Amino acid sequence: MAMSGLYSKLATKPCKRFQDNIACSQTNAWVNAESPSTLASSPPTLSPISSSIVLQREGVINQPLSTPVSPLSSIASPITQNFNILSLEDCTQDPNWQATKPTIRERNAAMFNNQLMADIQFIVGSPGHTQNIPAHKYVLATGSSVFYAMFYGGLAENKKEIEVPDVEPAAFLALLRYMYCDDIKLEADTVLATLYVAKKYIVPHLARACVAFLETSLNAKNACLLLSQSRLFEEPDLMQRCWEVIDAQAEMALRSEGFVEIDIHTLQSVLSRETLNCKEIHLWKAALKWAHAECLRQDIEPTPSNQRLLLGSALNLIRLPAMSLEEFANSAAQTGILTQQETIDIFLHFIASNKPALCYPTKPRQGLKTQVCHRFQSCAYRTNQWRYRGRCDSIQFSVDKRIFVVGFGLYGSSSGAADYNVRIELKRLGRVLSENNTKFFSDGSSNTFHVYFENPIQIEPENFYTASAILDGGELSYFGQEGMSEATVGSVTFQFQCSSESTNGTGVQGGQIPELIFYGPPSED
Repeated sequence: MAMSGLYSKLATKPCKRFQDNIACSQTNAWVNAESPSTLASSPPTLSPISSSIVLQREGVINQPLSTPVSPLSSIASPITQNFNILSLEDCTQDPNWQATKPTIRERNAAMFNNQLMADIQFIVGSPGHTQNIPAHKYVLATGSSVFYAMFYGGLAENKKEIEVPDVEPAAFLALLRYMYCDDIKLEADTVLATLYVAKKYIVPHLARACVAFLETSLNAKNACLLLSQSRLFEEPDLMQRCWEVIDAQAEMALRSEGFVEIDIHTLQSVLSRETLNCKEIHLWKAALKWAHAECLRQDIEPTPSNQRLLLGSALNLIRLPAMSLEEFANSAAQTGILTQQETIDIFLHFIASNKPALCYPTKPRQGLKTQVCHRFQSCAYRTNQWRYRGRCDSIQFSVDKRIFVVGFGLYGSSSGAADYNVRIELKRLGRVLSENNTKFFSDGSSNTFHVYFENPIQIEPENFYTASAILDGGELSYFGQEGMSEATVGSVTFQFQCSSESTNGTGVQGGQIPELIFYGPPSED
């Protein structure tokens, strides 16, 4: 099945039916509302399988979680190191195998995916792609209230096989691995499916590990798709982290391939967001791309009228009058999406004194407010000091919370007005994250002058990054002094250290790059 078709099955179903399928974390509902045989087998109305594929394509880390969540995972038996079905001979061929495994954990792990003493069989996967997985009721019941109700509750049935068509075999094995081995191993292409099965069987520790994995993999390319999934899975913390990325890096998020895969409710949330940092024209283009993809998912010809039909009320969340007149005239006005009367009215809104009433918001979005970290307590200039001549000024920094660096504040000429060409760069571990060649005008004062990257750069906490600038212009410049190795802005603490890349004298105590301009958590002021 094509990716768009797979995702549409997931994204267009009501959240309420999804909540019903994962039991809404109410054990009594599992016990009293339906027979135990249906608890594991009833197919859900949506599945995260297709989203896992899109997330892998959109840059979620395609590696296992580097640090196992469980402190016991470091002593895992070799038997638990992969998800392949193990035969009885593979792990228990010795009739005295128990004697070779000194701990309960090792003996329990030997039963993982093992037919020996298995008293239940799961047939997992969609029809035609099933896998038989043996298990032991006692182990499952001690790890999940859903399994307990299924096997030992008041309505328990003595079935030997249970079909689970809504779960990927790899995800189900990840669940059993945790229950048998106290070990969590997550991978990008199955993490959403694993989160689904952890929610379905109410295994909160595994679900939290999945969310943590997704948070560490979060970036502008997958944020919209993860937002859509976090809404379905009812994960408010993950939703908040997604919004942080989408707000700060809105243009990149809207251009991502995964954006066209989101559901209509998530689209409406994005289009109504007040704090998005992007021009309205980018939201318009993203909405049209989504509508085109939705037409293809529903096997409808992607005509302007059909695209408008599928956008529905979401179209009226785009702030068309907040575009420039040129943007509106050259794009939105010529797509055929708007009616002729709407087009005329919006043109009149731009140019007429008596403006007509519109069904589109007219006020521009607020966006995010930039914050500035000043690392010097004063600045100075001296004759024949602080020249450039193409040398690099560089400083390293780290933060204790995720932020998005927008640009730098720089000092300018100390000998009258001057123009500067500047190359700014941001690196981590020697890898360039972003760079920009730009210009600024210095009026000869001691003020700083702001230069920006094309897009904000996501900065993760507890990692050191290198900020660099190479200036070409008036040679004599102001420079900072009384530098601080630590500075706090709002709720974010910065730490600074000297960079080996600095060849012009900039360091912690003095020099250039006096300011880091960023988006971050709101200031406490």
